Amino acid sequence: MPRPEVLERIKTAESEADDIVAEAEADREERIADARQEAEEIRQQAEEEAREYESERLEEAREEIEEEREAILEEGEAERRRLVSEAESNVEEAVEYTIDRFEEAVNAQT
Repeated sequence: MPRPEVLERIKTAESEADDIVAEAEADREERIADARQEAEEIRQQAEEEAREYESERLEEAREEIEEEREAILEEGEAERRRLVSEAESNVEEAVEYTIDRFEEAVNAQT
């Protein structure tokens, strides 16, 4: 093979190699950009899911607190009714006791 043809073939091979390297680098850059974009999308999705979870958990906690509050209020109301009832029955006893003591005092003076 003549020398000029060999040199031409070498130049062609080098040019093709340069093209392959350039294409590979461009492909690599594109893949890196795609991977970064995908990572960003995953991060954003994870943040959104975390916000949603936080919101749901906060709502659940509020509901639990409200249920506990209602239970405490119901217990307090039941206790209030019991105390009122007890006090009302004690009023009658206290009035009777006071009348008895008054009558004893009056009878003791006469």
